[in-house]
Amino acid sequence: MANNTFNCGLDAALAVIGGKWKPLVLYHLAQDVHRYGELRRAIGGVTDKVLIQQLKELERDEIIARIDFKEIPPKVEYSLTPFGHSLAKALGALCQWGTEHMQTVERISEARTSALTPP
Repeated sequence: MANNTFNCGLDAALAVIGGKWKPLVLYHLAQDVHRYGELRRAIGGVTDKVLIQQLKELERDEIIARIDFKEIPPKVEYSLTPFGHSLAKALGALCQWGTEHMQTVERISEARTSALTPP
């Protein structure tokens, strides 16, 4: 019997979507195909270096497809693969939970920040 890399299904899923930006990339690509600049503006707060790395990893993991139109000026589009759509669908429940509990999460985060700030 082969050794399993993952301990459970959640472990396998987190190996693919781990990190701050990948779930946001999936969220936006689940809505529509995006060019790089559109995606960066939609996500906000991410550096070019980090977003490019995250996109490469998602493409390597067959979650997204990168289509280079070989045009001048350059035109590249990103979209979800069928495998990526199945993952985005699974993230829907997590998104719903975040929407329902956003105020509570913000309150807890603000309280934690206040506790760390010296008087």
